[in-house]
Amino acid sequence: MKTKAGKKRRIIGFGEIIWMIILIILAILIVYPLFWILISSFKDYQGIYGDVWGLPKEWLFQNYVEAWNKGISQYFVNSLIVTIATVIGVVLISSFAAFGACQLKGKIGAIIFLFCMCGLLLSPQVCLLPLFMLLKTLGLKNTYWAMILPYIAFRLPLSIMLIRSFFVGISKELEEAATIDGASLFKIYRNIYLPLSKPIISTVIIMTAYYAWNEFVFATIFIDDSSLRTIPIGLMTFRDGLMTEWGVVLAGMVIACLPIMILFLLMQKNFIRGMAAGSVKG
Repeated sequence: MKTKAGKKRRIIGFGEIIWMIILIILAILIVYPLFWILISSFKDYQGIYGDVWGLPKEWLFQNYVEAWNKGISQYFVNSLIVTIATVIGVVLISSFAAFGACQLKGKIGAIIFLFCMCGLLLSPQVCLLPLFMLLKTLGLKNTYWAMILPYIAFRLPLSIMLIRSFFVGISKELEEAATIDGASLFKIYRNIYLPLSKPIISTVIIMTAYYAWNEFVFATIFIDDSSLRTIPIGLMTFRDGLMTEWGVVLAGMVIACLPIMILFLLMQKNFIRGMAAGSVKG
């Protein structure tokens, strides 16, 4: 049947149906474990083992209060401090470095950008011993900086690459017009490049926050003080101290997942736009 515009009604093809089924299966595989953890966090020990798949007979919101009071609050605050500091450092340094790489023309700019990208070849595990000795010599071991500085360093190469790829696509006419009006390079960076690069900045923020919030190796080796432990290390200790109170442990896991999930939901549109733009430009 044709519409007024003379176009036939679109029919969903067999290939699209197959892809839809695959996506639904993948969504179930991803969402169901999260749903089970959320539901089980409101149960007691008997409820979890006696009725694994059922809903709680009594919703124990007290599990969350108990998890928060038994140590999750301290781990949560520590992760928040480290993650926020890491995100700020990565966004400021990588955006400024990417802007500088765009301003340098010819071989010099290409060489400097290539030098920055060499950081992608370094594995964090390979650098553990040198970093440990360096942080110990500088007196930074067992402090927040022992996590923040390595996190920033290892996130910079990828962040610079993404932001530079986006900056390259910004019209040079805007920069030329601002230069004619007497704007300095810093004003061009602050008033033109940063406002236009919100999608890729959002992408960098989410990727950096996810990394810093969940990083385990550096937080284990560089931190000895229990009062400085972040969420990944804290949850391991938390679990060992509550071997039979699985409802409280699962409540702690839900609390640990919430910030990154909320951040992604708030910035998902810019995140997708930034990933698409950063992957095709440059």
